Amino acid sequence: MVTSVSNTSGTNTSGTSSTPSTTGGLATTYETFLGLLTAQIKNQDPLSPMDSTQWTNQLVQYTSVEQQLKANEYLKSLVGLGAGNMANSVNMIGKTAVADIDTQTFKDQPLTWHYDLANSASQVAVEVLDADGKTVWKGTSDQLKKGDNSFTWDGKDSTGATVKEGNYTLKVTATGANGTAISNAVSVQQRVDATELINGEIVLRMGYSLIPMSYVTGVRETADA
Repeated sequence: MVTSVSNTSGTNTSGTSSTPSTTGGLATTYETFLGLLTAQIKNQDPLSPMDSTQWTNQLVQYTSVEQQLKANEYLKSLVGLGAGNMANSVNMIGKTAVADIDTQTFKDQPLTWHYDLANSASQVAVEVLDADGKTVWKGTSDQLKKGDNSFTWDGKDSTGATVKEGNYTLKVTATGANGTAISNAVSVQQRVDATELINGEIVLRMGYSLIPMSYVTGVRETADA
């Protein structure tokens, strides 16, 4: 899948190489037309004016061409941007990405989330919610320090039964010694196994989860196991 995306990107790049000459030619023609039209209007015989219908239609046609030129330039910039982003995502493979997202896909392996505490907490309550927002497991975490902490869920519900495959979200509620709430941010920090292009959006395969590249806030080398 990654290879085919790379090949497609290469094809797009070579396919646009001839566009500037065509675009430049059309732009020059449009400017020439406007110059000639302006000169004709200025020099026309007041007693025998030009037929406005003809040059108005031509003006409309060339205006449409100008708009198409601008649209083509915009599309070219988007294609270039997309190709650059895909190249960047491929460079992430094998590295650990930090994604600002609290949802992962469970199949048959435990899931690990990270949560960043604004201050040290006296208690951290955690809940795991299914795709419908229903709590399937809740408990506490013993990691209370300010900064980055992690929590691993074994994929079992409150009765000890393994949950079905699907997306699950971690909710963290941290409180201080005086009972005040402590803000936190949940993230997924995991090795990138592959990149894919789905519905025009670049996503990273991290474990069983497909996480949009737009959620990534950092990348680092993966530590040796």
